[in-house]
Formats: sequence, structure tokens, C-alpha cells
Amino acid sequence: MIGLQVNGKLIELDGPILLTDYLDKLGITPRGVAVEHNGMIIERDAYPTTTLHDGDVVEIVRMVGGG
Repeated sequence: MIGLQVNGKLIELDGPILLTDYLDKLGITPRGVAVEHNGMIIERDAYPTTTLHDGDVVEIVRMVGGG
């Protein structure tokens, strides 16, 4: 079991997980979000190779259009 802080909330997962798999689990399309991982903005092309581990801090921001 690992613990992550995601958007300010403690989340428990069975183990380390790829960012793309975590987003898929949440039903989030990677193209529609920006992700900060441990204080660093992750480039979208790095999502498939970014693994979330115990103690990581993640911020997921959804893009919203409007006017």
C-alpha cells in the first residue's frame, strides 16, 4: 500500500502506478489536464513514463474552456 497526496487529499493505492494508468482509473483524459508531480510540471509526453510512488505529491488541473 502506498499513500499519495492528490490535490490536497491523501489517496491510498495498492502500489506504484504509472501516471497514465492513474488518470485512466479516474476517468480523466490526459489531453485535458496539466499535472504537477512533486513540484514539477510534467510534460504531457512524459505521462506514460512517470510513475507515482509512496509519498508523492500530485496536483491535477483540468483545462476548462469558456469566455
